[in-house]
Amino acid sequence: MTIMNQMAKALGMEADYFKELFGEGRQAIRMNYYPPCPQPELAMGINPHSDGGALTILLQLNKVEGLQIKKNGMWISVKPLPGAFIINIGNILEIVTNGIYPSIEHRATVNSMKERLSIATFYSPKVDGKLGPAPSLITSETPALFKTISVADYFKGFFSRQLQGKSYLDVLKVQNENESG
Repeated sequence: MTIMNQMAKALGMEADYFKELFGEGRQAIRMNYYPPCPQPELAMGINPHSDGGALTILLQLNKVEGLQIKKNGMWISVKPLPGAFIINIGNILEIVTNGIYPSIEHRATVNSMKERLSIATFYSPKVDGKLGPAPSLITSETPALFKTISVADYFKGFFSRQLQGKSYLDVLKVQNENESG
């Protein structure tokens, strides 16, 4: 919540907005083990995707590269730093901030010689809440980019899809009436 509150403050959002949305939120943890692979070009650790939650905090345990982020259409390796956490913004924060903080598309690759270990923790809002752009960020100059739906419906939709980049966010985008079909 400390990170979330600092983000809200930086955006000039209402002080209690994140507290209401995330106060009784959910946190999950996942440990990842990627064994050495003699032909890493033929395998993928985790397909390209953006995280479904709000924030992901990742610890790369054994200093083996494998995390890559997509920037300007290219995959960039994130070098592990001893004891450092990587914080990824997930789809929920992109929605709530109306695109100001975009989620990051990333993937995990495998190494031909060494195993890779990481621990990720995912922070998400309470399931019985509503999810959409924060009202304080919507103006006539910055209209809502995403639909408002229940958090439960958001996760049902997210988990029913394959990991395919940021494709689930496209489903939730408000269609601009001036765009052609």
